[in-house]
Amino acid sequence: MTFGYTAIFRKYPETVRIEDFKAYDKDDNEITLDETALGEIQATIDAELAAIKYQDDRKNEYPDWTTQLDYIYHNGLDKWKTDIVDPVKAKYPKPS
Repeated sequence: MTFGYTAIFRKYPETVRIEDFKAYDKDDNEITLDETALGEIQATIDAELAAIKYQDDRKNEYPDWTTQLDYIYHNGLDKWKTDIVDPVKAKYPKPS
């Protein structure tokens, strides 16, 4: 498994610099990385991101606010919810 900088900073908060996937502390000492632990932390980070990905997906799917407000003005809130909101929520459901 590959891991990113976020995993290194979570596991080793004393890290001040990462270069070529090597971490260094404030005194420029190299920190020995435990790749197994970093892999587990990265898996947790990936799960956290997956759990909130639906929010970005929904945000990108909805029309802009002017279009939505115009739709509400001409068709009402119930129709807006049925025609615009509900299909997006069904397409990108909130993880349980």
